[in-house]
Amino acid sequence: MNHGHVYFIGAGPGAPDLITVRGRDLILAADVVIFADSLVDPAMCDYARQDAQIIGSSTLTLEEIMATMIAAAQEGKAVVRLHSGDPALYGATHEQIVRLNEAGVPWSIVPGVSSAFAAAAILGAELTVPEITQTVIFSRLSGRASPVPPREELRSLASHGCSLVLFLSVSHMRRVVGDLLEGGYTQDTPAAVVYRATWPDELILRGTLADIADQVREAKLTKQALVLVGPALSAATAQQERRSRLYAPDHSHLFRVAKPAAHSQA
Repeated sequence: MNHGHVYFIGAGPGAPDLITVRGRDLILAADVVIFADSLVDPAMCDYARQDAQIIGSSTLTLEEIMATMIAAAQEGKAVVRLHSGDPALYGATHEQIVRLNEAGVPWSIVPGVSSAFAAAAILGAELTVPEITQTVIFSRLSGRASPVPPREELRSLASHGCSLVLFLSVSHMRRVVGDLLEGGYTQDTPAAVVYRATWPDELILRGTLADIADQVREAKLTKQALVLVGPALSAATAQQERRSRLYAPDHSHLFRVAKPAAHSQA
């Protein structure tokens, strides 16, 4: 670990043991840990040294967070900024990095397990099933606080018919469903909602676009839930063999020569 340095670390989806080994070790060595306490399990801070300064960021403004990080780094301290999931997805790291660059403070990013992949694991789903879909879109419903570019509206994204993972959208589930249906998905398109993936109070809803909004309303979910949509989630798909050509006996590649097909004996 470098001192006078800020480390952005993905804490993973929730379970404390889903942080990477690198992330855990950096927390252990840090002088200051600033963590998103509204989204990250406080148990993550148990990895920190007893003399480390631990700060929850939920009540702080960006300016307050940056002032603390920059001051600590300029004092030669090692700073960990602990984000939920993976910092690359809705991590709000860009705005922090810009300010660190302006202050001349070095920084690094340590990836984490995204809640999108935790949710897929919980559902037992591969999001890129051969011959079904080879594309995954991560997006969110446009909102007043965080509008999305017009070309990325859900109606447009739905036209691809691929696997779709929506963050920060479950509070407007009927609008989500309406936009997806208008964009090209059908009523019987498989859909699932995973609330607080890997947390003790995790909740899983499965259905289709015809009924998932009603399920969300009955469960009273308004935040911290992912919406997954697409044919890869189908129970029928799960029962069908969609084989990758990579491991087919008659397929040659860099590490293996194709094997001749076995002939039946007369």
